Amino acid sequence: MRIHITDEAANWFKREMELDDGESVRFFVKYGGSTPVQHGFSLGVRKDFPDDPAAAVERHGHAFFIESTDEWYFDGHDLYVGYDPKLDEPVYEYPKH
Repeated sequence: MRIHITDEAANWFKREMELDDGESVRFFVKYGGSTPVQHGFSLGVRKDFPDDPAAAVERHGHAFFIESTDEWYFDGHDLYVGYDPKLDEPVYEYPKH
C-alpha cells in the first residue's frame, strides 16, 4: 500500500495541526463511521511518531504514515489525500492498487 498526499493537503495539515519541524502525522483506524473501504470504521488523524509503518511519505519535512497494525483497514487500497479549497479541508480517496 502507498500514501499519496498533495502539497496543498500537506500544507493544510501543517497549518491546522500546528506541526513543528520534524513532527509526523499518523492516519489510523477508529471505530465508528464509514468509508468506501470499511463500514463501521473511519480514518482518524493525529500527531505521532512512526514505530512500524506500513506506508509513509514525506512532504515539507513532515512524515505522513500508516502503522502496520492499521494496514488491514485499507484492504488492498492506497490512500490519496487531496485538498478541497472550497471546504478548506482534506479529501480522502482509496484507489485499489
